[in-house]
Amino acid sequence: MPTTVLTPRPMPERRLPLIAGGAIVALALPIFLVAGWPVRGWLLGAVLWVASQLLGILFNRVGIGEPSLRGSGVVAFGMMARGILLMIVAVAVAATNPALALAGALVYAVAYSVELGLSLTIYFSGEAKR
Repeated sequence: MPTTVLTPRPMPERRLPLIAGGAIVALALPIFLVAGWPVRGWLLGAVLWVASQLLGILFNRVGIGEPSLRGSGVVAFGMMARGILLMIVAVAVAATNPALALAGALVYAVAYSVELGLSLTIYFSGEAKR
């Protein structure tokens, strides 16, 4: 088991996990409408998810241009900054409207979890680097 987890693999394509996360965000809207939940909460979650994706793409492009330790540092900083920026927005909204923040966090968390789970599945089902 440890060798399976520790074996490096090529980075998988991110398109399918991105589409799956977007589909979750899109499918959440009818659920919010039917359940009578605040649509503004869905909108907050959707905006947070899209902003997270855009920041990820931005930092990834900046880091890939530098095939060095500095480039990987930019990607790592981007991953950390992305989470911090999203949490600042979520906490600010929660301070003024907790129900709205909860609804937005729910949409974002489910979309992110599906995206992460699918990414990990694709990564670990890939062949090991030689």
